[in-house]
Amino acid sequence: MRIITLNCNGIRSAARKGLFDWLPEQGADVVCLQETRAQEHQLAGNEFRPPGLHCHYFDAERPGYSGVAVFSKRRPDRVIRGFGVPEFDREGRYLELVFGQLAVISAYFPSGSAGPERQASKFRFLEAFLPQLRRLLRRRREYVVCGDFNIAHRPIDLRNWRANQKNSGFLPEERAWLDQVFDQLGWVDAFRAVDPRPEQYTWWSNRGQAWAKNVGWRIDYQIASPGLRGAASAATIVRDRRFSDHAPLVMDYAR
Repeated sequence: MRIITLNCNGIRSAARKGLFDWLPEQGADVVCLQETRAQEHQLAGNEFRPPGLHCHYFDAERPGYSGVAVFSKRRPDRVIRGFGVPEFDREGRYLELVFGQLAVISAYFPSGSAGPERQASKFRFLEAFLPQLRRLLRRRREYVVCGDFNIAHRPIDLRNWRANQKNSGFLPEERAWLDQVFDQLGWVDAFRAVDPRPEQYTWWSNRGQAWAKNVGWRIDYQIASPGLRGAASAATIVRDRRFSDHAPLVMDYAR
């Protein structure tokens, strides 16, 4: 099973940069997108519904903001939009597709970098989403949660970690939240399960020459439920094509 996740920073922008020409070559079973930044009625073209894939979108109420999507080869048994928290469901941050004993989720965590108000929203999201991750573990299926978490977990996950310890995305409270997810709940950071190397990043600032110098952050994840521990077999951060300020994360799983 191959799963791709990408924050496309505007699905129409990513399409102009060749995303939908690239996707068919990847052989993905599931594609999770975040920050689509479009209403579904604005995506009438066939390119936004690639042939051979079942395409589901969950938009934010606010035009041009947030939004997630999941494309799949297999028709899902169930599509779940939102996780029951109105503040964040209105922002289109959670889309779950159920395939028998497996479900795949595209999640877009808030960014707190715009200021204290947005950081407070991010903390509310984390407080609400941890119980959701607990609820998923009580169900009789396995899960892969994909998305832009807007958090780098450890110093290895960003280039300038010392200078960013007081910045959103690497705050002690955010990192401790991921500690709970992995160490207490037992979710698996699938990328790190197969690739322990440093300097593996998925997002680069548009300032300076961050992309060229690989001054990045690893803030895009695929996390797997405990029953899938050991299932991840390969991981690739795609840097030979650029569709947004994030790179696609491609993961292969064997069961």
